[in-house]
Amino acid sequence: MSPRRGTRTQPCGLQDARTRLASAEKFLDVARLIDDEPEAAFWSVAASLAVLAGIAASDAACCSALGRRSRGDDHLDATELLATVVPDGREASTALRRLIELKDKAQYGIIHVSRADLKTALKQAERMVAFARDVLDRVPRASSP
Repeated sequence: MSPRRGTRTQPCGLQDARTRLASAEKFLDVARLIDDEPEAAFWSVAASLAVLAGIAASDAACCSALGRRSRGDDHLDATELLATVVPDGREASTALRRLIELKDKAQYGIIHVSRADLKTALKQAERMVAFARDVLDRVPRASSP
């Protein structure tokens, strides 16, 4: 699957990939910290952070593997670009799509996300961060500054 015509992308490189992966890891760390909070309002915040972790991880993987990341207004464009990362981009794209499906509810919803939605978001974010780490680990060390 190739990204739709007209999908905006931005050039990026290995240092950008490392920066975005570090952000993804921090978003996920903070989401995990507030995962155990009993108040439902916290669940939406944690789910929002999980979504941000997935988006940052997608950027990291794409910057590392493709030398570009999605910059369109529609976050689903990022799923299409991510699917082109070989290997395993299609699976990562599915995880990102699941996160994006929760984005509006988590970030703009009047009703808070459920505990089940939060668990799903954390699981998908963890998959995305692990995928991005794997993609960066494939970069030859000689390329590292």
